[in-house]
Amino acid sequence: MTLVRWNPVRELASMEVDKLNSMFSDFYGGIDRAWVPAVDVYENNDHEFVLKAELPEMKREDISITFDNGVLTLRGERNAELETTRENYHRIERQHGTFTRSFTLPATVDAARIHASYKDGVLTVRVPQLEEAKPKQIEIKE
Repeated sequence: MTLVRWNPVRELASMEVDKLNSMFSDFYGGIDRAWVPAVDVYENNDHEFVLKAELPEMKREDISITFDNGVLTLRGERNAELETTRENYHRIERQHGTFTRSFTLPATVDAARIHASYKDGVLTVRVPQLEEAKPKQIEIKE
């Protein structure tokens, strides 16, 4: 066990910083970060681009997907459903509000066959590539 010398000035400075943070938080209604849901993007063996976005506690109606000029855009809004008053919370870490995520995809995607599904708080968007873009096996002749 290490002994640490008590420094009253350090304690007072810490209390003042906490007091200032609380004052600004009350004045500005809290400093909110923008909510950015986590998204995985990968290509599967069927030559589809797959995007999986974590959107917990959201309804399908609150999610929008658009594809325009090679850019796939996910938009949505998760509303805060506080079960009790904000003053009774000790900590609020889960973000809420609107979000927008955009992904530039290559020109080889087949926009007419984009498919999306939503299950257990995970949005899965499958973006197949055009048949011409898929690799072809070339037979070697004599």
